[in-house]
Amino acid sequence: MSTDTTSAARPTEGHLVRAVNVMKYFGHNEVLKGVDLTVDKGEVVCLLGPSGSGKTTFLRLINQMETLTGGRIWVGGELIGIEERGGKLHVRHDKDIARQRSRIGMVFQRFNLFPHMTALENVVEAPTKVKKVSKAQAQADAMQLLEMVGLKDRASFYPAQLSGGQQQRVAIARALAMKPELMLFDEPTSALDPELVGEVLNVMRDLAKNGTTMIVVTHEMGFAREVADRVVFMDAGVVVEEGAPNDVLLNPQHERTKTFLNRVKQQAEVEARHAEELAGLD
Repeated sequence: MSTDTTSAARPTEGHLVRAVNVMKYFGHNEVLKGVDLTVDKGEVVCLLGPSGSGKTTFLRLINQMETLTGGRIWVGGELIGIEERGGKLHVRHDKDIARQRSRIGMVFQRFNLFPHMTALENVVEAPTKVKKVSKAQAQADAMQLLEMVGLKDRASFYPAQLSGGQQQRVAIARALAMKPELMLFDEPTSALDPELVGEVLNVMRDLAKNGTTMIVVTHEMGFAREVADRVVFMDAGVVVEEGAPNDVLLNPQHERTKTFLNRVKQQAEVEARHAEELAGLD
């Protein structure tokens, strides 16, 4: 790919992440329809919205797991996936894309740990293989991270020996081991049993308190209200509404936002009643 840079290469204006008119098609299906978003260093932004609204696709574009159909994304002042050479934009080489991706940590719905490696080995793998950190240093750093997520005593355990919440905390430690500038979370608690959700959210709260820049796709409204600096509501591939958590969650301005939040509230009430019924059977 090569194209003129006149309208494509815009300044990032000091933001850690800047997305301009981001579009994504899968075949004829337009998943993102011109998303604009900025995230500053140290900011926590929660993306909310119904399934199919484009939230996960947006994260995958930032981390170059998908390729942009249109628009531009900058991370740390660098254009993601493309670069300017001789007044033209060109697709970056694989090695350069890997370098850019190493600046970003991503935690998925599923834990994706290597099943044949212990918790410690899972955390050590990327720093030693990608950043060529010495094994001794990587292990020391990994033990600190496992201690931070409350799993120092599980360092020698394999994923099958850990609960879902513990596996997800190892996955967070693994992402942090690369010392990323930005952390992306794609519904990190959605695959967990309800009683395990809190232990993962507590780790994420600590990261936010420590100034980690985070973009979080979540349905955990309490977490978004408590931790986010800004909440962004997406629907049908566009940003419908964004603002301070209390403004968006308690006083939404758009009907689509109100409808979504009402559905979430109703679902939470159903789940609470179900939990009470199960407790009554014990």
